[in-house]
Amino acid sequence: MSSRIHASNTAASLVCVVLAGAISLALPNDATAGVSGSVALTSDYIFRGISQNNQEPALQAGVEYAADSGFYVGTWGSNVSWLSDTPVVDDDISNSLELDFYGGYRGKFNDTFGYDVGALYYWYPGDYPSGFNSPDTGEIYFGITAGVFSAKYSYALTDLFGYADSDGSGYLDAAVNWEFVPTWTLNAHAGKQWIENNEDFEYVDWKLGVTKSFEGGFAIALAYTDTDAEEALYTNVHNNYLGDDTVVLTLTKTF
Repeated sequence: MSSRIHASNTAASLVCVVLAGAISLALPNDATAGVSGSVALTSDYIFRGISQNNQEPALQAGVEYAADSGFYVGTWGSNVSWLSDTPVVDDDISNSLELDFYGGYRGKFNDTFGYDVGALYYWYPGDYPSGFNSPDTGEIYFGITAGVFSAKYSYALTDLFGYADSDGSGYLDAAVNWEFVPTWTLNAHAGKQWIENNEDFEYVDWKLGVTKSFEGGFAIALAYTDTDAEEALYTNVHNNYLGDDTVVLTLTKTF
C-alpha cells in the first residue's frame, strides 16, 4: 500500500477509538434476566473521548439477552462518519454504520464486589480502497465494580480500528456513577488508550456529567468530555478536532 494511504488510515483509525461510547457494557447488577434494549439520540457520538460522527448527532440502538446464570449476548449500532471522513487516494470510503456484537459473563465475588468478563467485536460494513487496513476490531475485556465505582480493561486481539501492527493495544476505564438524590446520577470517568506501535496517537480522556431518569424508561444525560489527544493527529478532513472538549446531550429510552 502507498505511504499516503497508510498514513491516512492510521490517523483516522483512532478517531474511532471505538452512549455514547460504542457500547457501555453493563457491569454486574441485580437486573432481571431476559431481553432488554435501548434507543438513544445523542448530540455527538463520543467514544473514549473521540467524536465518531464529525461532532454531529447520532441515532443508536441496542438489544441484549441475559440469562439467570450470568451469561449474556447482545448487539448495538450507531451511525458514524469517522471512516468516510478519512482522506484516501483515488477512492472514497462508503461506511456510515458501526455494528457491535458482544457476549460474556457477569457475576459477584460477594455482596460488595462484582465482575464482568467478555468479548466485543466492532464491525464497520462498507466499501474500502485496496490496501486499506480493516477497521474491524475484536477486544476482550474484564471489569470490576465496588458500589458506585467501576473499572474495566479492554485488550485488542486484532489491529485496533485499522492501526497497522496494533494488536495488543489496551484501554483502561475508571468510572463513578453515584445516585446522589433519587433519579439523579453523577457520572465521572477517566480513561487511557494505549496503541501498540503507534504511540504518538495515545491519549487520556475524561468526562463529568449528570443523568436524570424518568418514569417509563426515559433518561436524559448531559456530559462534558475532553482529551489530551494530539490535535494534529485527530483533526479530520473537515478540519474538525475530534478530541476537543465538548458538551454532549443524550436522550435514552430503555425497554
